Amino acid sequence: MSVAADAATPLLLSWSGGKDAAWTLHALNRDPRWRVVALLTTVTEGFERVAMQGIRREVLLMQAGAAGLPLVEARLPQRADNATYEQCFSDALNDAQERFPGIEHVAFGDLFLEDIKQYRDTLCARLGWSPVYPLFGSDTSQLAREMIAGGLKATLCCVDTTQLDARFAGRAFDETLLDDLPNGVDPCGENGEFHTCVHAGPFFTQSIDIATGELPLQDGRFLYADIVHRPPSCQE
Repeated sequence: MSVAADAATPLLLSWSGGKDAAWTLHALNRDPRWRVVALLTTVTEGFERVAMQGIRREVLLMQAGAAGLPLVEARLPQRADNATYEQCFSDALNDAQERFPGIEHVAFGDLFLEDIKQYRDTLCARLGWSPVYPLFGSDTSQLAREMIAGGLKATLCCVDTTQLDARFAGRAFDETLLDDLPNGVDPCGENGEFHTCVHAGPFFTQSIDIATGELPLQDGRFLYADIVHRPPSCQE
């Protein structure tokens, strides 16, 4: 028996701009129990980029537009400690409740790291929210190929060079990349080996034209491929 659209429970989706968040959106869109009302993203002030992924806010806004969803931003100061992060996260949730009265669920795209899940469970419980994990427990080898077969397109925007060769930065997340990953590297990068920027898929109404810019190294280990929007005049 299907659930009526007006009976679906509204929720936020924690949005990194990467493939796991995007595929979580895809899963939620197909699940009649849930209705995603907004994307929740942590943006580092000054840099104006998504924390960890390093995705430009300009591209983030295009992703939200392509998903047809409003964006709730948790504004994080540079070099913030965990307590500051939690306060910013709490403030963003409060903002979401003002915009969407009665909402109390937030979804995450975590795949199998139990310690991260436990941390989110504890934090959400303290803040009075209920976490949802549509993809948790997935076989990441199978999931990665399912994403690609399903039309997801993403680019590796960050590589932890202590876990994966720097040459993978800027590469497309595709079957060839999966075949090239060394043994011990998770196909979805769940252990932090790499992060992605998604630019097309069944969760978007239109694709985002992107190009890869500079590849700066941060903290002596994280190589970022700067993903930029490619204007129509540059598309040949």
